[in-house]
Amino acid sequence: MRILFAGIIARYPFGGVTWCSLMYLLGLRALGHEVFYIEDTGECVYDPVLNTRAIDPSYGTNYIHAALSPYGLGDRWAFVNYDGTYHGRTGEDVRRFCADADVYLNLSGGSWFWRDEYARIPRSAFIDSDPAFTQLAIAKAEPWYVEFFKRFGCLFTFGANIGTAASPVPVGDFIWRKTWQPVTIEDWRVSVEPGPHFTTVMTWQIESFADVGGNKDQEFVKYLDLPARTSQSFELAINGPQRLLREHGWGTVAAMDVSRTPGEYRDFIHRSRAEFGVAKHTYVANRSGWFSDRTACYLASGRPAIVQDTGWTAHLPSGDGLLAFSSPEEALAGIDRINADYPRHARCAREIASQHFDPSRVLTRLIETVTA
Repeated sequence: MRILFAGIIARYPFGGVTWCSLMYLLGLRALGHEVFYIEDTGECVYDPVLNTRAIDPSYGTNYIHAALSPYGLGDRWAFVNYDGTYHGRTGEDVRRFCADADVYLNLSGGSWFWRDEYARIPRSAFIDSDPAFTQLAIAKAEPWYVEFFKRFGCLFTFGANIGTAASPVPVGDFIWRKTWQPVTIEDWRVSVEPGPHFTTVMTWQIESFADVGGNKDQEFVKYLDLPARTSQSFELAINGPQRLLREHGWGTVAAMDVSRTPGEYRDFIHRSRAEFGVAKHTYVANRSGWFSDRTACYLASGRPAIVQDTGWTAHLPSGDGLLAFSSPEEALAGIDRINADYPRHARCAREIASQHFDPSRVLTRLIETVTA
């Protein structure tokens, strides 16, 4: 099938965000589909060199090209700037691809428009990577926002509990089907020994959805004193309060320093011993069942992960390779458990990634649902 895939690579030109879209494109192509990447958010791109939202989209468009070209996708993308100008492939090229496309997939608002060429594609789906935030925003949104989601044939979410009795998040008349981030396992094969630190890449607070939920800072303060209670070292790649964190024993680096490109992001994960991950408050408080695309990449790299439970334990194995915690005491116990038999947990981590996040499983189910 011919699949138009919308993502946010230029809008957020960071390694982790890039991998999210890239692994959909690679996974779909490996399944035999013809893919084309579109980005059409109506917003200016973020330019990290100038540290600003830039009218000139050249940083973002160069970034897209650099990210996709090594994988043979350098001529399979188009970026629509806020002023309606096309970069990469032309508007006519996009319309020509859409005319014969079978499926339109929109990840995380890669387009906020229903242009005629998108609307004519017979099957469509939105993939929500911010469960609870998205549904709470819809519940209080203006009519145009609600109508935007109503036009999709299917809605998917990384929140496995959304729309079930396990989560109080209101969904109204919408049906949200659970899915996970696909991870192209071979792209995460490790050739280096793990480093000494439990690590993660995190944003202390996000700008979006500020009126509907709480961020990671509200949860992380509960674990602020954790380094004082264990001999295990930590390194956070974070854009948050580094001085505060260092005062409490956390090693920190600037998130941008390890996320500038997909390769640098992957290298940071590969240098890690394991992941220690705290979730956004809204994910936890609403028992969304959210599971991080980043954690899936740690697992695929053979790096164990101990991450906060958002309700995902009802849907994924926990105990070997992947461990859950809901308190500092559980976090400390999980760290000790990983270190007590690290080789086994590393092996189990990669097995979990293969069993639950491989594109042949995740994307086959998704496409079968969309086209049913």
